[in-house]
Amino acid sequence: MVMAGRIRIGVVYGGRSSEHAVSVVSAGSVLAALDPAKYDVVTIGITASGAWLATEVDPAELSFANRQLPAVATPPGAATELTVFGKDSAVAELETVDVVFPVLHGRNGEDGTVQGMLELAGVPYVGSGVLASAAAMDKAVAKVLLTAAGLPVTPYRLVRRGQPVGVEQVAELGLPLFVKPARAGSSVGVSRVADYGELAEALALAYRHDDKVLIEQAMTGREIECGVLEDADGTVSASLPAEIRLRPGFDWYSFDAKYLDESSDFDIPPNAPAEHIATVREAACRAFRALDCAGLARVDGFLAADGSFVVNELNTMPGFTPISMYPKMWAETGVPYAELLDRLIATALARRGRA
Repeated sequence: MVMAGRIRIGVVYGGRSSEHAVSVVSAGSVLAALDPAKYDVVTIGITASGAWLATEVDPAELSFANRQLPAVATPPGAATELTVFGKDSAVAELETVDVVFPVLHGRNGEDGTVQGMLELAGVPYVGSGVLASAAAMDKAVAKVLLTAAGLPVTPYRLVRRGQPVGVEQVAELGLPLFVKPARAGSSVGVSRVADYGELAEALALAYRHDDKVLIEQAMTGREIECGVLEDADGTVSASLPAEIRLRPGFDWYSFDAKYLDESSDFDIPPNAPAEHIATVREAACRAFRALDCAGLARVDGFLAADGSFVVNELNTMPGFTPISMYPKMWAETGVPYAELLDRLIATALARRGRA
């Protein structure tokens, strides 16, 4: 029975992306934190093959097994045993909710596709709209918009499948290089290239995930993340940033380094002068506005010794797993996980009221 006054929220998770498993774990954390006194929760899982299924889920089932993430693109057991209530039950459930929380990462979820569907259906949702979601997902497009807004970005070259790429095209970027799909996340398909002889193999891996690939200059600054949150009145604020410090054995912030224990340490905030921290937070808010984001985003970049900050990328639906940096940064800023969800949902509902 639905209690009077509760908000009916649809949590959508899984998805047809290489970050399917990350989404499942994020959803488990979100479901565990939603206050049942405030929310009547409907869960909808999207299988790796793209089927939308109404589900009954114990949040504990959508968690790290021994704190290790299941294989990428392979749904955990809970995601392959979704309880189906009827052929059209997922669509029917969406029609009953007040707001949707699309806890989806990567393509076909965080890239504007699901957001467009929800727009057409007239259902309010947490997070950025179609334009910002698509622009942030495409790192090449994001760099163009960020540069136009006066924000420094990581130097890069954009290449496409079938385009010849030789040393002469990337020599000015120097070594090492990072080769990555333009439209993927969680470091999936990303390679660190320390020798030009490794470039062809790195490109082949990236092309397994996208037809567009970025070849980026390796940055020597401190690796920094910062959370941005938009409240119901339109106010945009930045969290205390976090510095990622990799432990021995990890040369860069790879998929394993992101999601496996004992791979990295974090300082929230970084051990840096107050004016450097202020620069990061101000740049994060500017980047959020430059891409016309809404609700939330995580801004990643590099902090130089002189206090300048280079923006690397934005994530419009950052991870919400137990070890994800977005909720951790906001917790250190004074916004606990459950309150963070409340504010995101309130902002989504307020946007509906202004539409």
